[in-house]
Amino acid sequence: MAIIITFCVLLLVAYLFDLTSSKTKIPSVILLLLLGWIVRQITGFLLIDLPDFSMVLPILGTIGLILIVLEGSLELELNQSKIGLIKKSFLGAFFPLLALSFIIAYLFQYYGGYPFKICLSNAIPFAVISSAIAIPSVRNLNTNKREFVTYESSLSDIFGVILFNFVLYNSSFGVPTFGYFFLQILIIIVISFLATVLLSFLLNKIDHHIKFVPIILLTILIYEISKMYHLPALLFILIFGLSINNFDELKRYKWSERFRPDSLSKEIDKFRELNVEAAFVVRALFFLLFGYLLETSEILNPDTFIWAFGIVLIIFSIRAVQLYLSKIPLMPLLFVAPRGLITILLFLTLGTSQNIPLVNKSLIIQVILLTAFLMMFGILGTSKKTEEEDQKEEDRKLSENDENQSEA
Repeated sequence: MAIIITFCVLLLVAYLFDLTSSKTKIPSVILLLLLGWIVRQITGFLLIDLPDFSMVLPILGTIGLILIVLEGSLELELNQSKIGLIKKSFLGAFFPLLALSFIIAYLFQYYGGYPFKICLSNAIPFAVISSAIAIPSVRNLNTNKREFVTYESSLSDIFGVILFNFVLYNSSFGVPTFGYFFLQILIIIVISFLATVLLSFLLNKIDHHIKFVPIILLTILIYEISKMYHLPALLFILIFGLSINNFDELKRYKWSERFRPDSLSKEIDKFRELNVEAAFVVRALFFLLFGYLLETSEILNPDTFIWAFGIVLIIFSIRAVQLYLSKIPLMPLLFVAPRGLITILLFLTLGTSQNIPLVNKSLIIQVILLTAFLMMFGILGTSKKTEEEDQKEEDRKLSENDENQSEA
């Protein structure tokens, strides 16, 4: 009973953090980790014996990853006006991921003398932007910047997991390996479209009062089965979310009438709301639990401070170059590159045989906290007035484009 009451209170406090984060500009992940750590200190001081929650963390992380990527994809619109933004987001997610992974891996190999493949497996978690932290943190930014962060961080999650699994589960990297990898991508795309058609049909046809939970459970089931065969399962989540969210684009085709587009749109809105709330609960529990499992000595470990600062410096240096080449204003997007759930989840996936001593829990948490704090100060430094001016400029450009199109 005491555990249930405690979890209810903690989740309500987490909800309070989420409500106030747009005003305080403090990323809720920092507060959740701190709250989890405080609970650990209190239970230790009062000599309260609690079960070992460490086995629950990877499960929560996997479910959280699915729900968060689905949440992000359900926010993305695919139409002609978004092509430029999608290109910039794709390049911003893909090339910095590769650059960061190989640079950090080289440093691990140079200073540690470990095999490059193992170093690369340990470096990739640091190269992935956390959509779980980035997306909620940019709610007060203008539309273009919010959309860019949503696309970029969601794609970074997917590319990061795919690259990590590719490196981790392959012993060699010849032509057959890459051929098999592209075959896996082709297979998951086919599975994704078939599953999307099935899930969309069920979403529209189920008349039972419980209809969205089975859809989410089937989504998790398909993801886990795909993952068992080392398929890039997150692609399925992305394709499913993008497809049902942009079904209106298919209205001009006659076959789409079988799905009753107007009715389906209403069901998708309800499904999106349920997914957002489920993602909040799982994300909050994950970071609370991770904070609870942290030792004070791990957070303040001086042996990893230099590495943490070095990795963070490389992250933001490459991000500055990326934004400059993409002709995107540096402020405040330069600082919106937090590490979080994916970094922790990939770190937990590494077995003892693949893990190197340099990469430990201390280094992971220090990099997460440093990137979160830098994002907080970067967003705080962007005045509301500046954002309002940017939004007015965007609205002006959009209205000019609409006038030009109507004249044409």
